[in-house]
Amino acid sequence: MAKMVHSCIRVLDDARSIDWYKAAFDLDVADQLDFDGFRLTYLSNARTGFELELTRNKDRTAPYDLGDGYGHLAVVVESADAQHADMSAKGMEVGNLVDFAPGGDLVARFFFATDPDGYKIEVIQKGGRFN
Repeated sequence: MAKMVHSCIRVLDDARSIDWYKAAFDLDVADQLDFDGFRLTYLSNARTGFELELTRNKDRTAPYDLGDGYGHLAVVVESADAQHADMSAKGMEVGNLVDFAPGGDLVARFFFATDPDGYKIEVIQKGGRFN
């Protein structure tokens, strides 16, 4: 059986992204591998073994075109309301809070945040299948 261990996104400025993910979700640098043309930074926290890999190509000067294939990453928090308020107070780009209840029963309370490189992060309140 396979175990998912990380997801990779390409970033223009890894220091800026490290700061953003620390402020947004309390992710810390778990490891950093520096090579001639690129640097890999792995972010995580004590709550999960899953890591976010930030790849910075050192010769890249223009923002990445995210295309139409990328969906989003998702994180679970205790309170979507508190997280939304905290990120808003920090000046981060966040969308509206949504109560997703297509059949009348609440499936999830969430919002989307946008990181410095334009990646969408779904922030879901803990509950149901999202623990």
